[in-house]
Amino acid sequence: MLDRVPIPGTQVHPIPTSCDSPERAAISYETSLQEFYQAKEFDPARPLFDLTLLGLGEDGHTASLFPNTKALEERNAWVTSTIGAKPEPRISLTYPALESSREILFIVSGAKKQQILSRVLANDPTLPAARLETGGIIRIFADQEAMGN
Repeated sequence: MLDRVPIPGTQVHPIPTSCDSPERAAISYETSLQEFYQAKEFDPARPLFDLTLLGLGEDGHTASLFPNTKALEERNAWVTSTIGAKPEPRISLTYPALESSREILFIVSGAKKQQILSRVLANDPTLPAARLETGGIIRIFADQEAMGN
């Protein structure tokens, strides 16, 4: 997708996948983001990301922020590892990093997402995706099946 738009490579931030543990990958990614941002704390007037593209899981997760995991309470780290929520370990941006976005876009598709999408839109605080707060804009793009039409 990014090969088709003129975005400088210095503005694309992939999660490292060659580390020997999820914890080290999270630390490496956080360090990389902080070097790019040139600070270790967020400035609300200067978002880390112009645009963040997210999905919505059938359980209400987004990024790799899953229900009932310690990652949901992380407010200091920018990146965390999530182990045990799925068979494979995951690396995720935390709420502070995700919320430091000028604009967040959710892409939601399929009838299986209809119920969870309605709960997110109702701001159900038990769902990780519904807990996302930002000074920026959040837009949700959902197909007809996800909307129940």
